[in-house]
Amino acid sequence: MDSNIAYVIDTFFALFAMTLIIFMVPGFAMLEAGLVRTKNVSAVLMVNTMIYAVASLAFLLVGYSIAFGDFGSDSMSKWAAFLFQMAFVGKVINIMSGGVSERAKVLPLGIFTIVMGALIYPTIVNWSWGSDMLAETIFDLTMYDLAGSTVIHSTGGWALLAAIIIIGARRGRYPTEGGVRVIPASNIPLVTLGAFLLWIGWFGFNGGSVGSISSKESADAVALTIMNTNTAGLAGAILVGIYMYFRYKKLDITMVLNGALGGLVAITAGPDLYDIYTPILIGSVGGVLVIFGVSFFDKLKLDDPVGALSVHLLNGIWGTLAVGIFASNGDNITLLGQVKGIVVVGVFAFVTSFVVLYIINKLVPLRAEKDEEMQGLDVEECGLEAYPEFKRAF
Repeated sequence: MDSNIAYVIDTFFALFAMTLIIFMVPGFAMLEAGLVRTKNVSAVLMVNTMIYAVASLAFLLVGYSIAFGDFGSDSMSKWAAFLFQMAFVGKVINIMSGGVSERAKVLPLGIFTIVMGALIYPTIVNWSWGSDMLAETIFDLTMYDLAGSTVIHSTGGWALLAAIIIIGARRGRYPTEGGVRVIPASNIPLVTLGAFLLWIGWFGFNGGSVGSISSKESADAVALTIMNTNTAGLAGAILVGIYMYFRYKKLDITMVLNGALGGLVAITAGPDLYDIYTPILIGSVGGVLVIFGVSFFDKLKLDDPVGALSVHLLNGIWGTLAVGIFASNGDNITLLGQVKGIVVVGVFAFVTSFVVLYIINKLVPLRAEKDEEMQGLDVEECGLEAYPEFKRAF
């Protein structure tokens, strides 16, 4: 194929994949808006909008250069290459922000977004996908992570864990007499819409990470990657649905959707490496991790309204391990190399996020005051309510 034609095709492919990934912005927004109480919906939407704008600009001005060095690409427009990478950065913070919904204030989350988008996430990208500033000389990272089971999803999960430890649980979530108080989702249709927008966005997330579609071989690789991505999501949803029915005789749509998302996170590390059957197993295990992760984190009193720790942290780890288990080739990909990458990224992401959030919390408190939390963050943080005509049940 003529090199100019290949250049144009790959540029268009990167821009199309980037557009699909940006669909995950409303995906996260709708999922979180549906899972929180109506009195906090405007605040959740504001946080998601802010994350996309602030993180993208921080990555443009600072983060991209840390991650990849100078702007440049031989196979496509350098601007398309940047836009594709920019589309990823906000997802890391979306994972964290959803898990601290209903008690975290907008401004300190915005400050953390700047640091994550400009420094923390780009450094992790540098070690894994980028110019390897320290990975080869100090850490010798050989982790294979095509689209970010660890680089994106676990990084966001570790940041969320740090945030929850600092900020604490929603008031009333864990009563003094024991147990867990159920706080129901406010809008199931929004949850469903958000989950499917995320699912669709994943095809650009993983498929676009193959990097090229201008040859027969690369086109086949993209198609296989997208098919395996979808298969893992299907398996996660079905496994959770079966479990919920036989365990409770109920089909909880929020759990089924999170099972699908767990499968999608798990396959993200290596969807281009597997046959068409392995993703069924990987996605099913992802669903199991969601089921037991939710109750596990509640036992630890780590309050996560959207289940992000189970979906993104646990399955980010599992998906990266799965590459070492099912696609190890004894050379570039080994189970030990995958474990090493998980540990290095996990320690760095958790420690740096904890330190940054701790400092921010001292300067601008992360958590809303008790009366603000009881009233809902919409009024205090945004000055308007998403559903002003509704009477609050609590």
